[in-house]
Amino acid sequence: MSSLEGKLETDVEIKAPASKHHEIFKHRPHHVSNHASDFVQGCDLHEGEWGAVDSVICWKYFLDGKPRVAKVLVEAIDDENNTMAYKVLEGDLKEQYKSFRVTTKSIPKGDKESVIRWSLEYEKRHDEIIDPHTLLEFFTGLSKDLEKHLGD
Repeated sequence: MSSLEGKLETDVEIKAPASKHHEIFKHRPHHVSNHASDFVQGCDLHEGEWGAVDSVICWKYFLDGKPRVAKVLVEAIDDENNTMAYKVLEGDLKEQYKSFRVTTKSIPKGDKESVIRWSLEYEKRHDEIIDPHTLLEFFTGLSKDLEKHLGD
């Protein structure tokens, strides 16, 4: 791994079933903004269908005090392990990173609790770019906001 490549991970405990967290990102990502509007303002399907590998989704989100956009390809869905992987194709992250992947895994912890593991893998365009720690904080906050809705 070169010094420009990196991986960050965080675990977020939520009081909601892992299956519900996985399900909203798989089948209803366009509903995320209804429950976590401080983080996500919208999500549009550009190609394919909701919940399908190779679909292209455009996220509108708020990070570091600014509105941002990320067009992503759904690379993998593993329902058995409540895992989804995305590859960023276009948008703000591509200005600083040659490649950027986001993986979310919803791990059951009892019936009504789970641990959401967010993983970021990236390659920076140059060595003055800082690691995307604020994006991990973003995903932590997003999961916590969704917890209020999914825990019902």
